[in-house]
Amino acid sequence: MTEPPVRAMLVLGTRPEAIKLAPVVRAMDASPLCEPIVVSSGQHREMLAPMLAALDVKAHADLAVMRDRQRLSGLTGRLVTALDAVLRAERPDVVVVQGDTTTALCGALAASYEQVPVAHVEAGLRTGNLYNPFPEELNRRLITRIARWHFAPTERAAACLRAEGIAGPDVHTTGNTVIDNLHWMLRQDRGEVAFRTAGKRILVTLHRRENQGGGMRGLAGAVRRLADRGDCEVLLPLHKSPAVREALLPGLSGHPGVTICEPLGYADFTATLAACDLVLTDSGGVQEEAPSLGKPVLVLRTTTERPEAIDAGVARLVGTDPGEVYAAATRLLDDPAERDRMARAVNPFGDGRAAGRIVDALVGDCLRTDAVRRAARD
Repeated sequence: MTEPPVRAMLVLGTRPEAIKLAPVVRAMDASPLCEPIVVSSGQHREMLAPMLAALDVKAHADLAVMRDRQRLSGLTGRLVTALDAVLRAERPDVVVVQGDTTTALCGALAASYEQVPVAHVEAGLRTGNLYNPFPEELNRRLITRIARWHFAPTERAAACLRAEGIAGPDVHTTGNTVIDNLHWMLRQDRGEVAFRTAGKRILVTLHRRENQGGGMRGLAGAVRRLADRGDCEVLLPLHKSPAVREALLPGLSGHPGVTICEPLGYADFTATLAACDLVLTDSGGVQEEAPSLGKPVLVLRTTTERPEAIDAGVARLVGTDPGEVYAAATRLLDDPAERDRMARAVNPFGDGRAAGRIVDALVGDCLRTDAVRRAARD
């Protein structure tokens, strides 16, 4: 008898979630044993629609719950309520969430209220500080207590889960799906480089909530000093957050060495990342993507849940002090040997086949569980 497909509802709402779940959606689409249902919360609505199109992913529902400058409590309440309605209508066998966003937490929470098992992609990341990054560290810990399947990107992440009491068979070390998607997008060859000059090219991405305000204004000052060198072009794709724009634009707008643009589509961002010489970022995903392309990364945070990159030598945690950031970037720009040591290090985040491992484990376990239930009924 042919097995019925496993109905998997994948909940996403931000660009990083779309990037990291797209390979899972494509792997599910390719399997006769799985039926993916993609639900968008709209957490990054303006940026998400073109991203999904570029990734060949179609959302079956868009919840459109965002409000301007909303509080996390309001977003959480609206998301759980909206997701509950979709869960009741679709009746999935499993809900898949990714990472540490409010969308991911609400997807897991709404599923648990309906007693639908949850799979967590990119599980086990930890900084050890509940409020840094906030609310991401809190979200990922809460999702761990809800999830049935824990797909850890690295062995370190898997070890964190086991140390917290998660049963060994429920933890799967898969690699990170962002590497799958990076390789897929580069093969498409769709992107255009956003840099305007041929000098030393610095790609900067900033958006973290804990960096906003005075910290981000200080980082803008460090970026301006780098642009003042005269031999560099700084490219800043500007996040849509009003708080980010208020912090960065006054110090950087109009500088001839700084190219400010709207958020890049994923194809263009990938091409631009491949063309840069140095990355300054507070993004988690960029810490994983850049090493695959041999790009040194300076992490503009005081903690990181991706210490594998630091240990491997592909990234450095430099904090948010403007003087320290400027000094660290200058060393890499002016010392080719130092830069080459980082560029040639081995990426610890996977081989580009994570999505297949996730789908095989998830579908196999769901079908085995269903077979046991049918046998018990019979």
